[in-house]
Amino acid sequence: MSITVPFELALDATFAAPAARVFALLADVPASASHFPHVDRLVDLGGGVYRWELHKLGAEPVIIQTVYAAKYLSDRKALQVRWTPVTGIGNARIEGSWTLRSQRKTTQARLQLKGEIDVPLPGLMKALVVPVVVHENERLVQQYLHNLAEHFAVAA
Repeated sequence: MSITVPFELALDATFAAPAARVFALLADVPASASHFPHVDRLVDLGGGVYRWELHKLGAEPVIIQTVYAAKYLSDRKALQVRWTPVTGIGNARIEGSWTLRSQRKTTQARLQLKGEIDVPLPGLMKALVVPVVVHENERLVQQYLHNLAEHFAVAA
């Protein structure tokens, strides 16, 4: 038995770096992933496809680990990085995009995510599990944005 937890996020950030530099980091999946909290492994499956394995969260008997694969495409001209889920790998399907807008000395960035995570728990726990999983996902993504902002502020 498992519970499928859907989520959708759209967050904006301002980075203290030119758009070309921000794009270069975000289009480099391993470099970008190095700023995402709690990544156990990022595996290059070839062809722009990466498998993400996040840390296990929780305590016995409820331990959750998010694993998923996505294919990444970047468009330097449009200042956009997109990814689509690869089915059949892991317990999550996640799609998303970065869209950048160049300012004078900064870059406006919009991160959009949509997906679902399968949690191996009985359906009776759905009312308890869904808000916790959604909150934890939002917390990780906000920490990721914070880490990126710090990186560009220090590296300026």
